[in-house]
Amino acid sequence: MTKRITLASSLLISLSLSAPAFARDYISIVGSSTVYPFATVVAERFGKVSNFNTPKIEATGSGGGLKLFCSGVGVDTPDITNSSRRIKYSEYSQCLENGVTNIVEVLIGFDGIAVANSIESDQYVLTTKDLYLALAKQVPNPDGSETLVENPYLTWSQINPELPANKIEVLGPPPTSGTRDAFVELAMDGGCKQIPFIKALEKQERKAVCHTMREDGAYVEAGENDNLIVQKLVANPNALGIFGFSFLEQNDDLVQSSIIDGYEAEFDTIADGDYSISRPLYFYAKAQHIGTVPGIKEYLTEFTSEQAWGEDGYLADKGMIPLDEETRESAGELARSLAPLKMTDSE
Repeated sequence: MTKRITLASSLLISLSLSAPAFARDYISIVGSSTVYPFATVVAERFGKVSNFNTPKIEATGSGGGLKLFCSGVGVDTPDITNSSRRIKYSEYSQCLENGVTNIVEVLIGFDGIAVANSIESDQYVLTTKDLYLALAKQVPNPDGSETLVENPYLTWSQINPELPANKIEVLGPPPTSGTRDAFVELAMDGGCKQIPFIKALEKQERKAVCHTMREDGAYVEAGENDNLIVQKLVANPNALGIFGFSFLEQNDDLVQSSIIDGYEAEFDTIADGDYSISRPLYFYAKAQHIGTVPGIKEYLTEFTSEQAWGEDGYLADKGMIPLDEETRESAGELARSLAPLKMTDSE
């Protein structure tokens, strides 16, 4: 009897190892907290109007989502990852190393990064240089010499006497966030380059100076939950927060945009390119999962339809800034044809 049980157990184990993994009956999406509300609207619409289940979406941050997406092929890995920045070549290479060799890149629209505070306080009028001086780990010596020192500024008025004497306290995303990457690239780097001796540094040295955030409590990593940042701004009217434009628009009864280099974060100023802290939004689909996980190709079609991402589409109603018509046509064709992404180390 013991022998028969052992043989039967061995047979079952053998069969289980040789059998293919059961496919999921829903699309798994991870990634950017900024793209999350847009993807959620598409997913809910997709679940209602199609014969497929509603995709499941998790906000892990752009970097965290790409790490999961690039970890391999199979139903235990995500099918799609949202990103508030373009995939890096190092991430693309990691995908290839782990067998994720057919990636579909979908540029979906634009978003502004708001620097906001409670409507119970005065509106801040800032420049990108002010933001760099407030948040960088190293800044030019206030004595006027062309040397760098650990950031000595404790209040906004120490940077610019026209600013309030409030303590510098800015709540923002962690390093895994595409919003953090874009803010550092656009705001911090943009402000840093206005200082001639820093602009003249070699690229890598300048990047280290311009992109490194201070760690003394003036900048507070508040996680990937932008709604939590909004709540903290309400509780602390003197603090500023960094998050995507869609969250600003959804909470305009609680928070207001700062004026940055003369412009507020608004739909029109972002669309026109006047608001300087704005960036493209993407998602990446794993074409190797098509045919295994149902609905991926159809989800791409829904997301890139005019009723979704067009100028008068339902995503624009949620705060996403649409691509121009020509770019939408080109990006939509690449997505629907499942054209594989090709990158070089120069990108």
